[in-house]
Amino acid sequence: MLRIQIKKQLGELTLDTDLELPMHGISALFGRSGAGKTSLVNLIGGLQQPDQGRIAVGERVLFDSKQGLNLAPEKRKVGYVFQDARLFPHYRVRGNLNYGNRNKNTQQFDAIIELLGIEHLLERFPSALSGGEKQRVAIGRALLSNPALLLMDEPLASLDGPRKSELLPYLERLSNEVQLPILYVSHNLDEILRLADQLILLDKGKVVENGPLAEVWSSSAMIPWLPEQDSSVVLEASLAEQHPDYEMSRIALCQQTGQSQDPLSSQHASLWTSRIDAPIGCKIRIRIHARDVSLVREMPKQSSIRNILPVTIREITSKTNADNCLITLQAGSAMVRSNITRWAAEDLNLQIGDSLFAQIKGMSVSREDLASAMPRTQMPQV
Repeated sequence: MLRIQIKKQLGELTLDTDLELPMHGISALFGRSGAGKTSLVNLIGGLQQPDQGRIAVGERVLFDSKQGLNLAPEKRKVGYVFQDARLFPHYRVRGNLNYGNRNKNTQQFDAIIELLGIEHLLERFPSALSGGEKQRVAIGRALLSNPALLLMDEPLASLDGPRKSELLPYLERLSNEVQLPILYVSHNLDEILRLADQLILLDKGKVVENGPLAEVWSSSAMIPWLPEQDSSVVLEASLAEQHPDYEMSRIALCQQTGQSQDPLSSQHASLWTSRIDAPIGCKIRIRIHARDVSLVREMPKQSSIRNILPVTIREITSKTNADNCLITLQAGSAMVRSNITRWAAEDLNLQIGDSLFAQIKGMSVSREDLASAMPRTQMPQV
């Protein structure tokens, strides 16, 4: 595990965290400006020193105030990718990649430039690169330093829409194919939804919530972070079958943590969506907006909506003088939400524990984890 148990006084902000994160995949750090996100990664990377606590990557301790241990940044084996690429303008791409690469392992170099799609850029200078290309080179340079941990501080923040779209697929590959923990700072929830495996909510220097992305996103702790019109849940699913006659795929929702993880179990709710060209069994992450879920007391006999699930009301949330209600529903092992008018809620006489039917008018596939359906690529290590 990656263990970060530290305290640091930063002006009026007290950064106080106690985190255990997995040793692979992307753990996203999300919070408002001033929450302490960048300060936290700087403390982990050794650019700042905690007042007290302990930081360890697996069995390797980077900082321990009780032992008086504080490794210098260059000894921490931590790769750092900043908002701006920070490439050396007088070095070509090849020279930038090899800066700090003491081992010069040809197989590793070739694997990383293939992973990032930068082979055709090797003889260019940074001035001839787009913003997305510069960031890919910066990521390659960090990986070639053979880090035990990769820190990425809003690597897409300075990029425009097209350049972000250019870089995102490479970051997805990075998450799937590189066997090391990645701590990823971002204020963009759509970006986090696409990339992250783990989500950490940071507010005023404190960890509000930490866990698998789908669980944290769908928890009550996430509600204040999402605009009312954007309230949604994220669910993990598995591709169950392709429709023989229509361009549609059936996905089976996975059980929540602590329950059986067989995604094709009959206890799971199933949903139909536009065809997903992926192997059966491929893990899918979907997002369902509360505005796309309507409620009825009786099962419709004829409806154009394909996804109608039996649900039970678990929570009804309504702000004072608000026109809308947010209804939390349980569908099998999954939770979904519906945003309806207070008029509709009163007309239906909705009560906690009521059984009814949710009509899901739309959903979006936010991630397809093809790595779950095929062997995982091992990056060559020295």
